Amino acid sequence: MLNQKNKIRLAVLGIFLIAISAIILDFPETIKKSGVTLPAFFDKQFSLGLDLQGGAHLIYEADVSQIPPSEENSAVEGVRDVIERRVNSFGVAEPIVQTTKSGDSYRIIVELAGVLDVNQAINMIGETPLLEFKEQNPNPRIDLTEEQKEQLATVNADAKTKAKGILIEALEPDTDFNKLATDRTEDHGTRETGGDLGFVTRGLFLPEFDDVCFDSLTPGEIHPELVKTEFGYHILKMEEERGEGESYEVRCSHILIRTATERDFGAADNEWLYTGLTGKQLERAVVSFDHNTQVPQINLEFNDEGAALFANLTTNNIGRPIGIFLDEVPISVPTVQQAITNGQAVITGQFSVQEAKILVQRLNAGALPVPIELISQQTVGASLGDESVSKSLRAGIFGLIIISLFMILYYRLPGLTAVGTLLFYGLVILAIFKLIPVTLTLAGMAGFILSLGFAVDANILIFERLKEELKDDKPLSIAVDEGFKRAWPSIFDGNISTLITCLILIGFTTSLVKGFAVTLGIGILISMFSAMVVTKVVLRILIKIKPLKKNWLFGGKKVKKETTN
Repeated sequence: MLNQKNKIRLAVLGIFLIAISAIILDFPETIKKSGVTLPAFFDKQFSLGLDLQGGAHLIYEADVSQIPPSEENSAVEGVRDVIERRVNSFGVAEPIVQTTKSGDSYRIIVELAGVLDVNQAINMIGETPLLEFKEQNPNPRIDLTEEQKEQLATVNADAKTKAKGILIEALEPDTDFNKLATDRTEDHGTRETGGDLGFVTRGLFLPEFDDVCFDSLTPGEIHPELVKTEFGYHILKMEEERGEGESYEVRCSHILIRTATERDFGAADNEWLYTGLTGKQLERAVVSFDHNTQVPQINLEFNDEGAALFANLTTNNIGRPIGIFLDEVPISVPTVQQAITNGQAVITGQFSVQEAKILVQRLNAGALPVPIELISQQTVGASLGDESVSKSLRAGIFGLIIISLFMILYYRLPGLTAVGTLLFYGLVILAIFKLIPVTLTLAGMAGFILSLGFAVDANILIFERLKEELKDDKPLSIAVDEGFKRAWPSIFDGNISTLITCLILIGFTTSLVKGFAVTLGIGILISMFSAMVVTKVVLRILIKIKPLKKNWLFGGKKVKKETTN
């Protein structure tokens, strides 16, 4: 067990490491200028929102008049998902896309921080999502480097040699054919033509396979009775040895040699082919559940044109995958199990319920795009954002100075400790904003500044309790411990009630208020730590210093000599 002195030392070390890490995260550029090389982890930037960085604020109204009431929410969420993906492809960092409902009206709010070309953003968002069903290209165009071509040739040469070696081994005169991959059966043909023994024919193997089974050897080259037939190489005994026509034949299907293809060494740039089947022919997609396993699956329903295209697509691709693409991005690649001619299909897979719902939203967004109308647009200039940041920082600095003066003048040494704790608090919370990251907006800055007040409030409760304990003539060390102990219930109750409010605001309000609630909530959590841990550790260290061990420095009036333990 650690004694009290070691606990304090360990706490001081932890606080020191946290403070140093926070300083590096907050001011990496300043530290780099001093010649210090930092790991990439510390090279992070603050994420600024629309009102601080500048950008575009767009509001769309969705027309759901043609959508069944039960499907309105799903359709609007599908449009939101499409807009978000389009904005991401536009290169916008952390866009905010959300939906709201007022009465029977659905609105989609889009905030694009850093986007100053609002017209380009509007054009991009307004495009109709493209849903496509594609089939694999059996002969994709693959460009290999010279090195890749040499590797391909080497691998295939080795494979051919290995395959031929197996066949030659099986055809040696003293081979035990029954032990190897051969069949002994009746020969109903002649010595010249061989018999149809039910074996596979040419064209069912890879070209290199066919070459080994049908073309590699010369009749008589390995075995005197080796006969080349349309079914491969056939070994017949002499007529006088044949009896009732028994014969041996090598079964090429037992030669399990796979030769490499260009796909193994290079990526195809036209792996999927356009089929003409798009979201225009998809009537709807819904989530259902398998009757036996209760696993979620996706049901698709096409119109007449789509049903004909889908029937042709599935008939020609049995056993092969079909790619379902939304905006050129594959969202599902199911394998065709059988031809589907009724215009209905089921996409099965290891979907969770949430994944299945999201996929349906995407499919319906491509098949039934909800018309949207731009009803409001606003461009926030970067200069306005800079001015907002500057004013927010000035407000925070002035507030910190005023609070610091009050705390020092009124609470003396504990007040000075609280000021140091506030500086620690500010460094840590800014570092957390970078790490999460939190998108800082003007409302978020207000939440951060307000959380400074909560941090000070916790210290005030502690110091007032400390003064009351000193009035009761308690020793300084006991008064400090009692002050923290008696203040904790009030600090806990007040901060928890505020945190609950923050959670409600995060869950049920728009992005502007959410930013305020997030920064305030994080600030409250850090302020509780700084007040109850950092301030306590610092005060315990101060009361061990003899020149500072005076009651009046801690808000008391009388000095009482302490007994040492």
